[in-house]
Amino acid sequence: MVVTDKISLGTHGRTEIIDITEEVAGKLARSKMTSGTVTLFLAGSTAGLTTIEYEPGLVIDFQALWKRLAPDDIPYAHNERWGDGNGYAHIRASLLGPSLTIPFAEGRLMLGTWQQIVLVDFDNRARQRQIMLQFIGE
Repeated sequence: MVVTDKISLGTHGRTEIIDITEEVAGKLARSKMTSGTVTLFLAGSTAGLTTIEYEPGLVIDFQALWKRLAPDDIPYAHNERWGDGNGYAHIRASLLGPSLTIPFAEGRLMLGTWQQIVLVDFDNRARQRQIMLQFIGE
């Protein structure tokens, strides 16, 4: 069986990290599926998906990591071409990636105790984000 759904949310950008674990778990419960996998795919090239321990200290550390890896205050050819100032956001998003697959069993996501699903929006402005969910299983 395959069930497709989506999560829509507004973001502020600037490496904002949003915990979406409860939304995904809620969609799983509504699907009535008990075992399988869910694939999450974020439409867009300036944000990504991953899992982290969503606690204030790690959120700060994770944001600082991206500033070190792809600073927002250095020249980017993308910015020269398009003038939108978000070249760093495209680089960061490509390193993180737009998708994630998580198994579930007995109707529950098989996440670790301190593991949450997060969207990281790197863009330099607010956005409306769409995360497609595809549950495959029974």
